[in-house]
Amino acid sequence: MKLKEGFVIHESDGESLMIAVGEMAERFHGLVRSNRTAAFMIDCLKKETTPEAIAEAVTDRFAVDRQTADRDVARVLDQLREIEALDE
Repeated sequence: MKLKEGFVIHESDGESLMIAVGEMAERFHGLVRSNRTAAFMIDCLKKETTPEAIAEAVTDRFAVDRQTADRDVARVLDQLREIEALDE
């Protein structure tokens, strides 16, 4: 899975913002604001990856156990699926 083409990520003052552009903007009319951890997960989705690989990267980068990382990754992926932001 990976982030669909048509989503642009911008970081400003420590906050990550994601907006749809082009054809994706016709389907999603909003702005996704992410905290640092969710932004890291979304950044992992710039290339083909798996939920397991993202959770592993989260545990390597942040002081969090694997169970928490798995739960948080699942939550972020579910939210991205809701706005049709993932190629699976």
